Amino acid sequence: MTVLPDDCDSYGHVNQAAFLRLFERARWEALDRGPGADVFERHDVWPAARTATVTYHSPAHPGDRLRFDTTLTHVGETSFTLHQVARQSADRTLVAEIETVFVCIDRKGASTPVPEAIRAFYGTRPSLRSGVQHMMVRDLPTPVDVQGDGAPVLFIHGFPLDRTMWRRLISPMTGWKRVAPDLRGFGMNDAPLDPPTIGAYAEDTVDLLDGLRQERAVICGFSMGGYVALELVRRFPERVRALILANTRAAPDSSAAQTARLDMVRQVERDGVDVLVRAMLPQLLAPGSLTAQPQVVEHTRTMIRSASVPGAVAALHAMKDRADSTSLLGEIQVPTLVIAGREDAIVPVTEARQMADAIPGAQFTAIPEAGHLTPLEQPISMGRVVREFLDALS
Repeated sequence: MTVLPDDCDSYGHVNQAAFLRLFERARWEALDRGPGADVFERHDVWPAARTATVTYHSPAHPGDRLRFDTTLTHVGETSFTLHQVARQSADRTLVAEIETVFVCIDRKGASTPVPEAIRAFYGTRPSLRSGVQHMMVRDLPTPVDVQGDGAPVLFIHGFPLDRTMWRRLISPMTGWKRVAPDLRGFGMNDAPLDPPTIGAYAEDTVDLLDGLRQERAVICGFSMGGYVALELVRRFPERVRALILANTRAAPDSSAAQTARLDMVRQVERDGVDVLVRAMLPQLLAPGSLTAQPQVVEHTRTMIRSASVPGAVAALHAMKDRADSTSLLGEIQVPTLVIAGREDAIVPVTEARQMADAIPGAQFTAIPEAGHLTPLEQPISMGRVVREFLDALS
């Protein structure tokens, strides 16, 4: 769409109220080209905006052509969430982004189901514009999301999640090739992990980089993915251009933690991965996120339930037996960013800060209003920190 003079303030910039109008106009124009702008009226419902979070990145002026990309990030029984990104059409400069939660209501103001036409138009599952690729990793097909061009950034998910945890974080990150695979046994990757070690995940990662024909990459590891990232530094340091460690630790499991892992293995083998939902979901999210971000809660539950029992069991064994990386921290020689959630109940912010202090020249950031799942709970805040780190590299 084109920015009009009446979208701008006296200084010639699009003002904040006008951005809301532009994003709304983009949503309606997209619907008009799809099921029709009267789609809600035809189904006798109305999409009422419940919450909207806007982040402004760069100015826009009269006559600018802006491209608006809209992604469905959650759809429930009566609500759905859209993430929109506005970029300059000419050079793809990120201008602004907004996440809006809509609740469908009837003429009396009561909640009512999301029309099937809306589900069909946007898609019923969270998606990435590039779609999923299947790459051969150590002779096994591996689902991988690859977005954009440029130097590669490899995003390694945590336990017991999958590659879609990165979706909202990496979508606006233009100028870099963002690569997010499903680790073995998680998401759409049903392949067994043999042997069940963090080193096996690291070897898969190196083979993936070989398949992409990339000698080095920025490695971003979350939680268990952070263990994999540190293993790459230990065994394959020449493949690591820079390091982002999010909500993770260098220390190994204590004896009590190892015992808890084995107990969880027995429960998962007996009762399936729903055990992980009940045991982990309250710990993964900050208390405020559990109540205020139902779409994140549902997305997390879906990811956990997508894990295979063999995959979860292998990962529990791999984490239980992982090496102590504490002494490795002082040997890291690449630019490093450590990210923590201020309300993380699994990796306390004090422990994350101590890890950052042990890495020469490392940057440290604690994201407010985030628990352990910082990339999901606060993707805009974390994304800004990651982009600043990547921009400094380039």
